Amino acid sequence: MDTISLSHLTGWEFAALAFAALLVGFSKTAVSGANTVSLAIFAAVLPARASTGILLPVLIAGDVLAVLTYRRHAHWPTLWRLFPAVGVGVVVGTVFLVWADDAAVRTSIGVILLFMAGVTMWRRRQADSAEQPEEAASRTGRVKARSYGVLGGFTTMVANAGGPVMSLYLLSAGFRKLGFLGTSAFFFLIVNVSKLPFSAGLGLIDGRSLLLDAVLVVFVVPGAFLGKWAVRRINQLLFERLVIAATVVGGLQLLLA
Repeated sequence: MDTISLSHLTGWEFAALAFAALLVGFSKTAVSGANTVSLAIFAAVLPARASTGILLPVLIAGDVLAVLTYRRHAHWPTLWRLFPAVGVGVVVGTVFLVWADDAAVRTSIGVILLFMAGVTMWRRRQADSAEQPEEAASRTGRVKARSYGVLGGFTTMVANAGGPVMSLYLLSAGFRKLGFLGTSAFFFLIVNVSKLPFSAGLGLIDGRSLLLDAVLVVFVVPGAFLGKWAVRRINQLLFERLVIAATVVGGLQLLLA
C-alpha cells in the first residue's frame, strides 16, 4: 500500500499539513487554483504517491463547503459539456499512474499548468471579460471544452492538480466571480468523488490514510469561512490575477520540487 498514518508524522510535518488543509478550504471558497500550494506541501511532507490519496478526501471536504456556499451560481450547461472529456482524462491519468514515477508526474503537470497560464494571459489581453459565459455551440468552443476537460481529468487524477486547469478554462469562457466559484464547486465535488474508487484501487487510500484525513478536515472548515469572507472584498480583476498567479506558482513548484 502507498499510504501513511498520523503516527508517522512529526509535529512540524503535521503543522504543515494542517496549514495546507486550511489553504484548501480557502481556495475552494475564494481563489480556486491556490490549492496547488497545498498540493506542493503535501508532496513535500509525504511520499508523492501517498500524498495524492491523502489529499483527495481533504479536497472533497472543501468541495462540499464550496457547494453549500455557492450552489445557486453554478452554470450546468458548462458542466455537462465538460464531464465526458474529464472522464477520458481520469482514465488516462489512472493508466499513467500505473507506470509513471513521481518525477514524470510533477514535470508533466508543471509544464501543462505553465503553458495554459500563458495561453490564458494572452487571451485575456485580447478581449475584456464578458458578463455571461461564452456560448460553446461553435466548433472552437466545443474543441476548447474537450481539450480542457481531458487535461483537467488527467491532472486531477495524477496529482489532484485539476483546479488550475479548470480555473483557466472558466476564466477564458468569461465567467464572473460567483459563477466561476459555483460552477467549479460542483465540478470538483462530482469529479473528486468519482476518483475515490480509482485511488483506492491504486492503493492510495485505506483506513490509515482516512484516519489522518479525518483530523486534517477539521482545518478545512476555518479556511472555507476565511475564503467566503475574503471573496466579497476582492474585485473581478484582482480575482482573475490571483487565480492566474496561483496557477503559475503551483506549476513552478511542481517543476522545481
